[in-house]
Amino acid sequence: MSFQRFDDPAGGGDHAARLTALRAKMRDQQLAAFIVPRADAHQGEYVADADARLAWLTGFTGSAGFAIITQEQAGVFIDGRYRVQVRAQIDLRHFTPIPWPETRPSEWLREALPQGGRVGFDPWLHTRKEIATMEAALAEHAIALIAVETNPVDAIWPDRPAPPVGAARIHDEALAGESAAQKRSRLAAELKAAGQAAAFLSLPDSISWLLNIRGSDLPKNPVVQAFAVLSDSGDLALFADPAKFDDSLRAHLGNQVSILPPESLSAALTDLEGPVRLDPGSAPEAAFRILEDAGTNVVPGPDPAILPKARKNAAEMAGMRAAHHRDGLAMVRLLAWLDAQDPATLTEIDVVRQLEDLRREAGILDISFDTIMGAGPNGAIVHYRVTEATNRHLAEGDLLLIDSGGQYADGTTDITRTVALGQARGDAVAPFTAVLRGMIALSRARFPKGVAGAHLDALARQFLWVEGMDFDHGTGHGVGAALCVHEGPVRISRVSDMALEAGMILSNEPGYYREGSFGIRIENLVAVTEAEAEPGRRMLGFETLTLCPIDRRLIDLQALSRDERDWIDRYHAQVREALMPDLQEAERSWLTAATAPLA
Repeated sequence: MSFQRFDDPAGGGDHAARLTALRAKMRDQQLAAFIVPRADAHQGEYVADADARLAWLTGFTGSAGFAIITQEQAGVFIDGRYRVQVRAQIDLRHFTPIPWPETRPSEWLREALPQGGRVGFDPWLHTRKEIATMEAALAEHAIALIAVETNPVDAIWPDRPAPPVGAARIHDEALAGESAAQKRSRLAAELKAAGQAAAFLSLPDSISWLLNIRGSDLPKNPVVQAFAVLSDSGDLALFADPAKFDDSLRAHLGNQVSILPPESLSAALTDLEGPVRLDPGSAPEAAFRILEDAGTNVVPGPDPAILPKARKNAAEMAGMRAAHHRDGLAMVRLLAWLDAQDPATLTEIDVVRQLEDLRREAGILDISFDTIMGAGPNGAIVHYRVTEATNRHLAEGDLLLIDSGGQYADGTTDITRTVALGQARGDAVAPFTAVLRGMIALSRARFPKGVAGAHLDALARQFLWVEGMDFDHGTGHGVGAALCVHEGPVRISRVSDMALEAGMILSNEPGYYREGSFGIRIENLVAVTEAEAEPGRRMLGFETLTLCPIDRRLIDLQALSRDERDWIDRYHAQVREALMPDLQEAERSWLTAATAPLA
């Protein structure tokens, strides 16, 4: 059975009828507009079928976005990654794509509701920061944000799936590098030092990291969906379906962790004594309101696990390196196999399945996200997901963009390679080389402690900018250790002010997309490491974790500097040395040719 589905998860529904039903329910609730986010109560990128309200209503299945529905308009707000995809998925007769963040929701609402009105939102599906920002922008207008008790989308969804009850499992302490008790004690001491009695945690990856557990509630993200309250004594109340935890897991959690049903959360929050820390950027608005209504002192502050989780320790880093070694073998075997085929005999789905089989042999527990296998024009759809309806036959001369990853017991991988099918098309060589040079520039970067992702983002774009080109997504995202492939809070992006620290793992993935023609992206995962510096300074740099050749057929050698050529040759030598002993003879021959020094 394939990890990846090839049907259209939002297809087959009458989205126009659902929109009509929602508008009727909004009239019943005296709402002029209602906001439908992609997010669930945990603000995760991936949501369970029960929480896929945006997809159910509109047909759009991207991992980010939201809709605002009025009686006359239905705007679907999407960022640059989804400008092509959204037009293919929604019914443009009833829904309108809105470029976001170029168009702010508050601006759109002011135009859509010139006379003002009540705008409903589900307080469990929005953060305090999000609601406060919108309220501030609407303060001078006759538009009120109203927290609804009953989500009108849920009210009209007759066959809404039940919440997931996936079995949880122990994450081995040898892989975690620290016991769950030690983690709880360390974070509890920080709360006590700050004068805070407790912290409310709503991010499943934070909770899973803190307790050294992993789950199966969501495909591709091995987290346990739960809420938690950590006290300054180290005791923790875990709000999750008790059916997820067997006796061995309960013993692993110990007596200081109590498992309580999710429906008891509101009452438990009401009874908490403060001060209680909540993260305005991730905790649901509803949790703030419950505590504030109870008169509890609420202290806005970051999720106490989010930075410790991002700073991988030695054991986590060793697991990530081991996982990338096995994943590199699977990728090399795929590319060697692909080069030996007649492209015309293959489809995108054929290559996805072949890569899954090779990763199964390498030991994956799951894929880390739906593989993006975009041939020709499909590669220009940044987060393309192949379905039976869109499945394209490969063709000589196409570019094939392969963005994929695996979830292993010891690590999480994410890699993109763009390859030529046969002879490289001439118009792709210059942008491919510009993307590659940007990836190399970021890989080679050295920077002082305190530098943030926004300071580094331009390094990956500079060669595209010279040619008047760019890409509409961030350059890099944080990656978890045997956790979520997209992990906060660190990013490499022009909007990220979070300083990079040793132990953080990020993607390095510039790209270029020519709609209707091809897409290019080259991605390695990199770890932030200490770098040599003069006395009195602390410098950081990157260690590349990903092991896989870059397609030489698409490189304009004349455009490369000597340092860039040397970097590629050193990287390819590293790949060759690491992987060669574990390959078969034919695969070794392919890898030798693919990693030969540049002429």
